[in-house]
Formats: sequence, C-alpha cells, structure tokens
Amino acid sequence: MEILTPAPLKHGDRVAIVAPSGIIKPQTVHDAVPVIVGQGWTTYVGEHTFDRRGTYAGSDDRYSDLESALLDPATRAIICARGGYGAVHLLERLDKLPLRDDPKWIAGYSDISALHALMTKHGIRSIHAPMCKHLAENSGRDDDSRRLFSILRGEHQDVRLPSNPHNRCGTATAILTGGNLAVIAGLISTPFDVIKPGNILFIEDIAEPIYKVERILYNLRLNGSLANLAGLIVGRFTDYDPSRNDDTMEDMIARMVSPYSYPVAFGAPIGHVSHNIPMICSSTVTLNVTSSGGSVTYHT
Repeated sequence: MEILTPAPLKHGDRVAIVAPSGIIKPQTVHDAVPVIVGQGWTTYVGEHTFDRRGTYAGSDDRYSDLESALLDPATRAIICARGGYGAVHLLERLDKLPLRDDPKWIAGYSDISALHALMTKHGIRSIHAPMCKHLAENSGRDDDSRRLFSILRGEHQDVRLPSNPHNRCGTATAILTGGNLAVIAGLISTPFDVIKPGNILFIEDIAEPIYKVERILYNLRLNGSLANLAGLIVGRFTDYDPSRNDDTMEDMIARMVSPYSYPVAFGAPIGHVSHNIPMICSSTVTLNVTSSGGSVTYHT
C-alpha cells in the first residue's frame, strides 16, 4: 500500500501527550509541556495520563486517551509520555480505527515500538524518538529534541552513523522498520510483525541478557527473516553484563549476522541513552556503511 506521511505541524496545531504503557510522574509531563508549547504548538495532556493500575497508566483508559487523540481532527501529533510495558494490550482495538483517514504523527520509543508496528501495518510513518523525560531534561534544546521537532514540521534530515570495528560495509535502499527488540520480537508472526524480508531493520534494547537477545536472533535466523534483511542498524544495548561466551552484545550480534552479506551498522545512537536520535519508521531510506562510518538518507 502507499505509505502515508502525516501532515507537517503548523503554528498553533494541537499536540497530545498520552500514556499508553507505564505510569509516569506528573511532574515529568508538566515539565515537558512548555517545551512543546515553545515550538508554537498547543498541547494537552490526555485525561487519564496520570492514572495508575499496578505498573500501568490506568486500564482501558489508556486506550480511550489514545483513541480520542487519533480521531480528533484538531490533534496533529501524539507524543507518548513514556514506555514501560502495556502498549501491546491496545493493538487489537487500535487496529480497528480508520487510521489512514487522517494520519497523525506518533512519537516515542521503547514499549512504544508496539505503536510504531501498528502504524507500519497501516502504512503510516511514525517517529521512534525521545519522550517527555528527555524533552524536559534538555528543555528541547539538544540535537535529538530539535530533530524530532523538525520531523514534525516536515523536515527529514539524514542521519550520520559512527564508525565501529564490527561494521560491515555496503549500501541498501529499503523500508526502515524496527525499534525495541524485545517488543518487536513479541510481535513476530502476528499482523504487526515489522521484521520482514527486504526491510532495513533497526534494533535497540535495555536490561536484556546477551543470551536472550541471541535467542531472538536465532528465532529470526530459523524463520529466514535474519538472512533476508536488506540491512541492519544496531542501536544501543544497555544495562547488561558480559557473558562467558561473548564480552559484548555487539560481539554476539556480529557473529549472528556473519553469514550474510547485507550492510550492518553498529553503535547507532538509538535507544535508552542520552543521545537517542529520532528515526522515521516506514520511510524508504538508503543505508550506506563505510569503513569510516555510515549514513541513513531519507527518500521523500
């Protein structure tokens, strides 16, 4: 299907902040609001954003806030308050909404990768990007926040990738999909599976042991997906310990993809790190990896 790009935000457009996954500290959201308003947009916080039910930001109310924002003609973008866990609970109901009738930008990362998978299924671009805590702590002045705001305004800036000894050189042009590996791996063989042959995949994760990530990659190897990617961008894997088999996550991933010939870029600034560069899911991109680094070029 044709891939749709939500309309660029204009001065005065409405931006919603909702919490589709874990609980969020109200002050974090309150501190992020003036940052978004400072971009010339109006901002509102979903009615149930500060609800709590166990570790979740409410129960069915998480769905109602997101549904309201997606169906509201005046709301032009949705910035998720935080990740955590729980967005997968909403996919079946969100999937029934007429999302292509009036596409909205959705921005977030971590557990929000489930919502990016939803939008990919419907052929709508979305933004894997920092959320409220990052915006508040940096007052929106850092490079990643500014890049997010630029994307929302319709500007697609190319991404520079660092050099890395594990990099495998090459060039590929394909659809970009991905996100948090544990989240998107949980969607394998569902209608929301984004790990598809021919795609350029980007991955990141936090607090996953090396052997668990290897187990996911073996699943992808055995079902044929890993061999048939067009390219791979390995973001940051954080908060894990070395194993007796591999010193680093990158060592293991490099070993797992060694039989294949597509370009692989390691150490991309994507994930649970202070420098978390926004990536536009479902865009056609060219990944170019050289001995001195790499780049992701967007095709508009």
